[in-house]
Amino acid sequence: MKKISVLMAIGLPFFLLLSPAGVRAQALTPDSVKAQLVQEWVRAKAYTLDYLKAMPAEKYSFKATDSIRSFAQQMLHLAQANLFLMSKAIDQQPPVFLSADLEHSTAAQQKDSVTYYVSASYDYCIEGVKNTDVNKWGEKKELFGMHASRFALMIKTFEHQTHHRGQATIYIRLQGMKPPEERLF
Repeated sequence: MKKISVLMAIGLPFFLLLSPAGVRAQALTPDSVKAQLVQEWVRAKAYTLDYLKAMPAEKYSFKATDSIRSFAQQMLHLAQANLFLMSKAIDQQPPVFLSADLEHSTAAQQKDSVTYYVSASYDYCIEGVKNTDVNKWGEKKELFGMHASRFALMIKTFEHQTHHRGQATIYIRLQGMKPPEERLF
């Protein structure tokens, strides 16, 4: 019994040190938060592109009711908001198509155009997070009369795209199709 107690006293700390939980327990650093945010944007882009692939090209003009955006308009809104909101967080000029009214441009609402604009908006967000100095993420910015940190604006941008992708689920279901499986990780 004494041998077991000695082995436990010596072995348990080594076991805990080398266990997977011990290996994974790391302090958060600004760079690790940045890397995680980039990873989340990359995942969100892939997930959103799955939505664009799921909807047939001839259904991009579908509206659940006349008073709301079409599927294409919903996704173009997502793209332009990605650019607008992230540009406020990172102080970098977005691509020029931000100034165009894509939601009401007939040419922009074709499947290949929507996919291009949405993909480009995610690329802008990913590069923006990658290239912005994390030491400036706490700086306050003004948007719509409100004040928030650069980091908070990045999170709000992410929340907004998630919201509109979620709305697109209904469009796909109303076409009798199953939306893409969730990409939580």
